[in-house]
Amino acid sequence: MTLISVILPVFNGEKYIGKSVESVLKQTFTDFELIIVNDGSTDSTLNILNRFNDSRIIIINQSNQGPGAARNNALKVASGKYIMFLDSDDWYDEKALEVAYFEAEKYNSDLTFFQMVNYDNGRVYGNDWFCLKIFDDSFENRVFKPCETPGSIFDLSVGVCQKIYNHSFLKRINARFPEEIYFEDMPFFYYVFLKADRVSIVKEKLYFRRKHDESITCVVDEKFFDTVRAGQVLMKIFIENDWYDTYKFDLIAYKINGPRFALRDLDEKHKPMMFDLIKKDYTEIKSTPYYKDFLDNLGPVKKKFFTKVLNSKNYKEFSS
Repeated sequence: MTLISVILPVFNGEKYIGKSVESVLKQTFTDFELIIVNDGSTDSTLNILNRFNDSRIIIINQSNQGPGAARNNALKVASGKYIMFLDSDDWYDEKALEVAYFEAEKYNSDLTFFQMVNYDNGRVYGNDWFCLKIFDDSFENRVFKPCETPGSIFDLSVGVCQKIYNHSFLKRINARFPEEIYFEDMPFFYYVFLKADRVSIVKEKLYFRRKHDESITCVVDEKFFDTVRAGQVLMKIFIENDWYDTYKFDLIAYKINGPRFALRDLDEKHKPMMFDLIKKDYTEIKSTPYYKDFLDNLGPVKKKFFTKVLNSKNYKEFSS
């Protein structure tokens, strides 16, 4: 059995894919397979990938289906005892696989968090999410359950690349990414995290997250329409798994905030469409048993946003 399957989806990643792949091939830990999913790239990505001559590389070529489907397709063929994810513009520290593997093995973890840092034109820096500041020293060198998480679980980093996952655990819970939407990390993470019995952390910086003008999270454009759909998927997951009542106060606030901030930050030409998507979502909520929870549990700012959207005919009226 291969010990780690690294899954790397890429779409038109010619600028950075070489460094991402090299960071895996240069690992101090060598028992891995690197599954690269070329998600319908139209640039020179595939040519760059074909230059690598390493038997541990598996390339899957597919039509463009998005990162969720790309990761799901890689999971179908992955043979590793553990799963790790890498984005095509990021890279690993050379000891990332070694440290992550031995931490997961030591505690027989379902998933293990590690630290990541941002890289922005030569500047390397962290933030509270990526540095796991929510976890004090008492969480190190042991396993814990999600219910022990300090504060809110919605203060955790949802990025799937910041963890190593026990593959048999993912299979047992049938973990899959939502497809045909962006922000697919978020529903996947919460489903996997709350299904876990054994969670651990290692406070070592193992992952470099490149910030650049073309990255999904840095460019607020039409992709952010999917914050609405991702929030709907998340609500469904919590309801179907009987987690809703336990987490509803923070869940509802979290669901409101993603699209609210997207509407605020989008270019003006996209705001009417974004408003319509939010209004449709809130109108559907109004006809469910959860509507009263939104009215009773939202703080004043988010409640004002929620009710104003419902009471406005269109974005022009909302913004006036």
